[in-house]
Amino acid sequence: MNFIKNVLNIKKILTILPHRYPFLLIDRVLKCEKFKYLQAIKNCTINEPFFQGHFLNEPIFPGVLIVEAMAQAASVLIYESTEKLNINELYYFVGIENTRFKKIVIPGDQMFIEVFLLKANKNILIFKNMALVNDNVVCKSKIVFAKKYLF
Repeated sequence: MNFIKNVLNIKKILTILPHRYPFLLIDRVLKCEKFKYLQAIKNCTINEPFFQGHFLNEPIFPGVLIVEAMAQAASVLIYESTEKLNINELYYFVGIENTRFKKIVIPGDQMFIEVFLLKANKNILIFKNMALVNDNVVCKSKIVFAKKYLF
């Protein structure tokens, strides 16, 4: 296997993804195998704004943001595999399939996000994803990206 370990810290991630606080949901990439697999982490802290209102007496990481973290990790895998960011070759997040939430994520958790490239052709990319806390699956999903010019 062609794994690269400790690939990307937050400084490098900021050069790849256009997202910024509070919407940047990837803190570090731990492993990456081009065109196959990426593992990233999200450190969940009580300081994040969504915990203030989701929910007041029991803060829970919103499920939709878990899926967004998976999409951001998949985007980093696309970039690391192709080694280019080109506005004319952007892929948009266009689909979510078979998403299941198994457990909640709370402040203090470290969420490990794993993305696996299932299918890639010229216009469509499909990823199978998992988010885990303490080796327990908290969410599984498939996400679909489509080439920009298809819209």
